Amino acid sequence: MVIAVDFDGTIVVHEYPKIGKEIPFAITTLKKIQEEFHHQLILWTVREGVELEEAVQFCKERGLEFYAINANYPEETDENRGSRKLTADLFIDDRSLGGIPDWGVIYQMIKTERHLEPISNELVNEYQVPKKKGLFGIF
Repeated sequence: MVIAVDFDGTIVVHEYPKIGKEIPFAITTLKKIQEEFHHQLILWTVREGVELEEAVQFCKERGLEFYAINANYPEETDENRGSRKLTADLFIDDRSLGGIPDWGVIYQMIKTERHLEPISNELVNEYQVPKKKGLFGIF
């Protein structure tokens, strides 16, 4: 599965053009999604130029690397792009309808393949992880 992930407000707190504090468990969860499920992650952000490079470097320093950056595949450029529209299977973005759920909920929804269901209070409550078990319920 290809997952497009926003940066500001999703991985870090909104401080644009600066980089805000990391949202708890965002990078840990994304790395776990890559490792466990082998999904391709695309960084999909309005950042460009220096601000984009800073965001990419921020993630790299924490061990998170993306399959592509603001593109469908690594080799895609403005010259060979037919459309700016991204062909991802899933978008993780704080600006989506209803906002962004907790990263533990995101992980559980992807793990159980329930990411296409509308987010409801029942679904969120179903994935609440007891504090003593940890974010992923396994460590």
